[in-house]
Amino acid sequence: MTVRLLTNIGRLWTGNEVLSNAAILVHNDRIAWVGRAPDLPQSVPGVVDDIVDVDHVENLSGALVTPGLIDAHTHPVYAGNRYAELAIRTGGSTSASITAAGGGVGSTVTVTRGTDPWTLCNGVRERLRGWLLNGTTTVEAKTGYHLTRDGELADVRLLRELEKEPMMPRVHVTFLAANVVPPEYFGRQREYVEAVGAWCADAAAAGADSVDVYCDEGHFTTEESRWVLASGRNVGLLPRIHAGIFSRRGAVQLAAELGCASADGLHHMSEEDIAIMSRYGVPAVVCPATALQRGHLPPVRQMIKHGVQIALGSDHNPGYCGITSMSLVIAMAVSAFGMSVNDALRAATLGGATVLGAPDRGVLQPGRLADIVQWDADHEGAFAWSFGLKPRRVWRGGTPVQ
Repeated sequence: MTVRLLTNIGRLWTGNEVLSNAAILVHNDRIAWVGRAPDLPQSVPGVVDDIVDVDHVENLSGALVTPGLIDAHTHPVYAGNRYAELAIRTGGSTSASITAAGGGVGSTVTVTRGTDPWTLCNGVRERLRGWLLNGTTTVEAKTGYHLTRDGELADVRLLRELEKEPMMPRVHVTFLAANVVPPEYFGRQREYVEAVGAWCADAAAAGADSVDVYCDEGHFTTEESRWVLASGRNVGLLPRIHAGIFSRRGAVQLAAELGCASADGLHHMSEEDIAIMSRYGVPAVVCPATALQRGHLPPVRQMIKHGVQIALGSDHNPGYCGITSMSLVIAMAVSAFGMSVNDALRAATLGGATVLGAPDRGVLQPGRLADIVQWDADHEGAFAWSFGLKPRRVWRGGTPVQ
């Protein structure tokens, strides 16, 4: 049993309120007490009989403290890079022309399939470690670059095993075999959709938490997406959907119909889509880096106005974005989407916990996981100023990781 007291917190952003001169008492991996330091009790039943007997006391020097950040949308299981592709895209080449020339997702699939498991694992490990060291204690991580049954299931198991290692964030594993149609299924898209639906039970058994499908132009139709998501939901996977990234294809309506845990992307939305998400309680995951690259920004302020739950994601992937810093994503959301710092920070904590179905994190209060970050600042406004605010220290489940 370990009891840890974090004290001299200058400003504590709990997710529910802001406290000055605060303290947190941690018992094993959970928060036992949180509040203003002058109100710290002399004893906490079942935790410590006398506060002077705590195992560790850490003085946080008046710093800002928040819950560990949560990245609600990433694609970290891949090999190789597409730097050359990015360069020609910024020179005016279209995604269609890049794909026709052998680039795009297909090129990552080819390289990933040809990479030995040890090398692939090391690459994913380093990426996940980068998230944690940047203050992100939970990462949603998708498969989707093997696009074979055995490869996708191996990716699920890889993510589950890495989560157990030291210096790793918590991982929410999403099965995204329905990313694109692989080359060996050319002309047989329906057959591939049926195969992915059949793989969902194996993915759940391997440790996946969610199933995702890329419902968009050049990917999968709404009917194909419905088949995959319903198959996953039937075996206990949370359904989520890439929606409205290239065009509006009815993905938002499908998300409402199936009760999706999130609709992600949403670069192309109508007022009707926003009304549907609000009415049916479909949360939105928005990714400012990718939205800026694609030149279409989701109407985040309108979604907030209509009561849609917002979560933030980096959309880390080999083709568009290499960000592993959610503090940078927060700053981009403030600048690009017009979010307040408070709304953006909430979207990167409590919002992420909501869409991932993880009520044990995202806010600092008794009983929640002690995923905590001390920042190199004394006020949350620094997130909007620094564009990549650095943590001084991170605790995952009450254990310091740096």
